[in-house]
Amino acid sequence: MKATMFKQRGLGFFGMVLVAAGIIFVAILGMKLVPPYIHSAQIAQIFRTMASDPSMQDASIKEIKASYDKRANIDYITDITSDDIDIIKAGGRLSISASYSVKIPLAGNITLLLEFNPSSS
Repeated sequence: MKATMFKQRGLGFFGMVLVAAGIIFVAILGMKLVPPYIHSAQIAQIFRTMASDPSMQDASIKEIKASYDKRANIDYITDITSDDIDIIKAGGRLSISASYSVKIPLAGNITLLLEFNPSSS
């Protein structure tokens, strides 16, 4: 027999199973991690929109929080409520921020903790 016949060509069954498992793991991780980052970006966008809205500059804290609740309801945001946001009015400028975390269960007792700090600035 020739020596070249014993060389492996291509991916064997075990290697293919490992590659498939890796791809599946990355896909599941992506499906679990992407939504919290999208929600954080939506919250930051709401904060920026509210801070640049001229009608919000003269609004009371209660009115600002009510406006946030309405906007968050439209975007189906349930991660934080108006009680979780910090509103600062200084020098005729409105600054809105929040700090929150999201726990994502992976498997069994393995959990990922994501911390977000969206703000209007």
